[in-house]
Amino acid sequence: MPRDHESKYRSATAFQRRLNPIMRRLPLQTVLETTGRTSGLPRRTPVGGRRVGDSFWLVSEFGERAQYIRNIKADPRVRVRIRGRWHTGTAHLLPDDDPIARLRALRSLNSVAVRAIGAGLLTVRVDLDRG
Repeated sequence: MPRDHESKYRSATAFQRRLNPIMRRLPLQTVLETTGRTSGLPRRTPVGGRRVGDSFWLVSEFGERAQYIRNIKADPRVRVRIRGRWHTGTAHLLPDDDPIARLRALRSLNSVAVRAIGAGLLTVRVDLDRG
Protein backbone atom coordinates (compact mmCIF):
# COMPACT_ATOMS: atom_id res chain seq x y z
CA MET A 1 0.00 0.00 0.00
CA PRO A 2 1.44 3.43 -0.90
CA ARG A 3 2.72 5.47 2.02
CA ASP A 4 -0.03 8.13 1.83
CA HIS A 5 -2.71 5.40 1.80
CA GLU A 6 -1.14 3.78 4.86
CA SER A 7 -1.11 7.13 6.64
CA LYS A 8 -4.79 7.73 5.77
CA TYR A 9 -5.65 4.24 6.96
CA ARG A 10 -3.92 4.65 10.32
CA SER A 11 -5.41 8.11 10.91
CA ALA A 12 -8.92 7.04 9.93
CA THR A 13 -8.90 3.87 12.01
CA ALA A 14 -7.64 5.75 15.08
CA PHE A 15 -10.43 8.30 14.64
CA GLN A 16 -13.05 5.58 14.05
CA ARG A 17 -12.01 3.68 17.19
CA ARG A 18 -13.04 6.71 19.21
CA LEU A 19 -16.10 7.75 17.22
CA ASN A 20 -17.71 4.40 16.34
CA PRO A 21 -18.78 3.46 19.91
CA ILE A 22 -20.74 6.73 20.07
CA MET A 23 -22.14 6.56 16.53
CA ARG A 24 -23.47 3.01 16.78
CA ARG A 25 -25.55 4.01 19.82
CA LEU A 26 -27.42 6.75 17.93
CA PRO A 27 -30.87 5.33 17.16
CA LEU A 28 -31.04 6.53 13.55
CA GLN A 29 -27.41 5.79 12.60
CA THR A 30 -27.16 2.98 10.05
CA VAL A 31 -25.21 0.09 11.55
CA LEU A 32 -23.83 -3.06 9.94
CA GLU A 33 -23.59 -6.09 12.22
CA THR A 34 -21.25 -8.89 11.20
CA THR A 35 -20.10 -11.98 13.06
CA GLY A 36 -16.49 -11.80 14.27
CA ARG A 37 -14.45 -14.25 12.22
CA THR A 38 -12.38 -15.31 15.24
CA SER A 39 -14.60 -14.60 18.24
CA GLY A 40 -17.97 -15.49 16.73
CA LEU A 41 -19.39 -12.44 18.53
CA PRO A 42 -21.55 -9.75 16.91
CA ARG A 43 -19.50 -6.79 15.65
CA ARG A 44 -21.30 -3.52 14.93
CA THR A 45 -19.94 -0.84 12.63
CA PRO A 46 -21.63 2.47 11.76
CA VAL A 47 -21.84 2.78 7.98
CA GLY A 48 -23.25 5.06 5.36
CA GLY A 49 -25.22 3.73 2.46
CA ARG A 50 -28.68 3.52 1.04
CA ARG A 51 -31.48 1.03 0.74
CA VAL A 52 -32.62 0.46 -2.83
CA GLY A 53 -35.56 -1.91 -2.99
CA ASP A 54 -34.62 -5.14 -1.22
CA SER A 55 -30.89 -4.32 -1.12
CA PHE A 56 -28.69 -2.10 0.99
CA TRP A 57 -25.63 -0.62 -0.74
CA LEU A 58 -22.47 0.75 0.87
CA VAL A 59 -18.85 1.39 -0.03
CA SER A 60 -16.05 0.34 2.31
CA GLU A 61 -13.43 3.08 2.50
CA PHE A 62 -10.54 0.66 3.01
CA GLY A 63 -11.77 -2.28 0.99
CA GLU A 64 -10.57 -5.66 2.14
CA ARG A 65 -8.49 -4.13 4.96
CA ALA A 66 -11.68 -3.19 6.83
CA GLN A 67 -12.42 -5.60 9.67
CA TYR A 68 -16.10 -5.83 8.76
CA ILE A 69 -15.15 -6.84 5.21
CA ARG A 70 -12.91 -9.58 6.59
CA ASN A 71 -15.83 -10.73 8.75
CA ILE A 72 -18.16 -10.75 5.72
CA LYS A 73 -15.67 -12.91 3.81
CA ALA A 74 -15.80 -15.44 6.65
CA ASP A 75 -19.60 -15.26 7.09
CA PRO A 76 -21.73 -13.19 4.69
CA ARG A 77 -24.87 -13.34 6.87
CA VAL A 78 -25.31 -9.87 8.39
CA ARG A 79 -27.81 -7.53 9.95
CA VAL A 80 -28.28 -3.88 9.01
CA ARG A 81 -30.02 -1.31 11.21
CA ILE A 82 -31.75 1.18 8.92
CA ARG A 83 -33.75 4.02 10.48
CA GLY A 84 -33.82 2.20 13.80
CA ARG A 85 -35.08 -1.15 12.43
CA TRP A 86 -32.93 -4.29 12.07
CA HIS A 87 -32.94 -6.27 8.82
CA THR A 88 -31.15 -9.58 8.17
CA GLY A 89 -29.48 -10.30 4.86
CA THR A 90 -26.56 -11.67 2.92
CA ALA A 91 -23.63 -9.41 2.02
CA HIS A 92 -21.90 -9.60 -1.35
CA LEU A 93 -18.51 -8.01 -2.05
CA LEU A 94 -18.48 -6.48 -5.54
CA PRO A 95 -14.89 -5.77 -6.59
CA ASP A 96 -15.95 -5.23 -10.23
CA ASP A 97 -18.43 -2.47 -9.33
CA ASP A 98 -17.25 1.15 -9.75
CA PRO A 99 -17.16 2.42 -6.14
CA ILE A 100 -16.83 6.10 -7.15
CA ALA A 101 -19.93 5.88 -9.34
CA ARG A 102 -21.69 3.99 -6.54
CA LEU A 103 -20.81 6.73 -4.01
CA ARG A 104 -22.25 9.35 -6.38
CA ALA A 105 -25.48 7.32 -6.58
CA LEU A 106 -25.64 6.99 -2.78
CA ARG A 107 -25.46 10.80 -2.39
CA SER A 108 -24.76 11.34 1.28
CA LEU A 109 -22.36 13.19 3.51
CA ASN A 110 -20.82 9.82 4.31
CA SER A 111 -20.11 9.28 0.60
CA VAL A 112 -18.10 12.49 0.50
CA ALA A 113 -16.10 11.39 3.55
CA VAL A 114 -15.46 7.91 2.13
CA ARG A 115 -14.14 9.40 -1.13
CA ALA A 116 -11.93 11.84 0.79
CA ILE A 117 -10.30 9.36 3.19
CA GLY A 118 -10.71 6.10 1.32
CA ALA A 119 -8.06 3.98 -0.29
CA GLY A 120 -8.93 0.73 -2.03
CA LEU A 121 -12.69 1.35 -2.10
CA LEU A 122 -14.96 -1.71 -2.28
CA THR A 123 -18.69 -1.85 -3.01
CA VAL A 124 -20.87 -4.07 -0.82
CA ARG A 125 -24.46 -5.06 -1.55
CA VAL A 126 -26.57 -6.61 1.20
CA ASP A 127 -29.54 -8.55 -0.14
CA LEU A 128 -32.13 -8.11 2.60
CA ASP A 129 -34.34 -11.02 3.60
CA ARG A 130 -38.03 -10.56 3.00
CA GLY A 131 -40.29 -10.54 5.96
